[in-house]
Amino acid sequence: MKVYEANFDGLVGPTHNYAGLSYGNIASNKNQHLYSNPKQAALQGLEKMRTLHQLGLIQGILPPQERPALNALRQVGFSGSDQKILNQAAKQAPELLAACYSASSVWSANAATVSPSLDTADGKVHFTPANLASYFHRSIEQQATARILKKIFHDERYFTHHPSLPCSPQLGDEGAANYTRFCSDYGQQGVAFFVFGKYGFNKSHQSKQPQIFPARQTFEASQAVARQHQLNNDYVVYAQQNPAVINQGVFHNDVISVGNKSTLFCHEHAFLNQKDIYKQLQKAMDNTFLSIIEVTERDVSVTDAINSYLFNSQLVTVNDRQVLIVPSECSKNKKVAYYLENLVELDNPIDEVKVVDIRQSMRNGGGPACLRLRVVLTIDQLKTLNNSFLLSNGLYQKLTRWIKTYYRDKLCERDLADPLLLQESRDALDALTSLLKLDSIYSFQQ
Repeated sequence: MKVYEANFDGLVGPTHNYAGLSYGNIASNKNQHLYSNPKQAALQGLEKMRTLHQLGLIQGILPPQERPALNALRQVGFSGSDQKILNQAAKQAPELLAACYSASSVWSANAATVSPSLDTADGKVHFTPANLASYFHRSIEQQATARILKKIFHDERYFTHHPSLPCSPQLGDEGAANYTRFCSDYGQQGVAFFVFGKYGFNKSHQSKQPQIFPARQTFEASQAVARQHQLNNDYVVYAQQNPAVINQGVFHNDVISVGNKSTLFCHEHAFLNQKDIYKQLQKAMDNTFLSIIEVTERDVSVTDAINSYLFNSQLVTVNDRQVLIVPSECSKNKKVAYYLENLVELDNPIDEVKVVDIRQSMRNGGGPACLRLRVVLTIDQLKTLNNSFLLSNGLYQKLTRWIKTYYRDKLCERDLADPLLLQESRDALDALTSLLKLDSIYSFQQ
């Protein structure tokens, strides 16, 4: 049976801006108030998708969500026409307006947790959209995410879609940014590796929580998703992030580690009780050897890892070779660049390093791994997908023209009060649904 790992990347939305909404995300905070370039951001993200497509991998897209999120503004007391709501919000609550204009749904690693049918008791692929309870601007994404995922993975014979977990701090769920699947081959039983930052209910663990920046994923949320997805406990491993690295800006596990098949690439300070975690993973892997590439603080400091997003890379399999897709910032950091030059020469599973330019996303705190959601599919499951969401050379050309037609070259926070931006965004999304041959998926189209 042929089994594939597909990557579904978020398409950068037309309101991509640097509002600095994620406390604990160093790049997001550092670039707050600067001008963004939505057109360049979308083209860079699309080019990254094409790079993986040209490698022979299955590459899908997740369309942007509707922004501004006027329904959210109505829920917090603004009323009247769309324009009146925007005017009121710009004057009375500019922070709320910025949150409702955020294009953060582009970071699809936070869209959901996905368990392949090879791992679930009922033999179906299970999806749970993340509740993203830590921040308002992300918590309003979950319903639209669920609709989009159901549009793509619509065949009930193969796919089960769960509701998000209750949106509370105790059950904070950040999706696949804190989940990795290890296996000997995509078509074999896998090990679900859930990484969390804190315990939501058990107060006896308070001393093991970060004190500077917040931990976003809870142990209880990870457990709940594992239950929803009917995973076998023998093939599930939970690990707590090292609170010291969260305090330095490692807001998700995918900023400090990445895995693929039977390879784990991580920093030596990624987890609490790290050596014990390695033993648990190896035990769960049964007869498959887990290859661990551990980067020491001496080789690459946590600070350099965060600044370069070395671990927020994509580790993919291309013709039985493992390729590490890294952001161009890795080439600019001397220590990281030196490490990567030597990495492929050493005896380890990573055969090649490929560099991509996604600077606009990086300035907002999202690297290659943030931009994609991984979905393992059998050939029969793959055949049922809505092909409108799968990248091809033709679709790449159409999306390039669409971006160049509808996206602005410059955008900053004060532009969010511009009445034209609302209409421009709607025109772009309306054209996109036509381009992708979709039904009306946005509320303004109803």
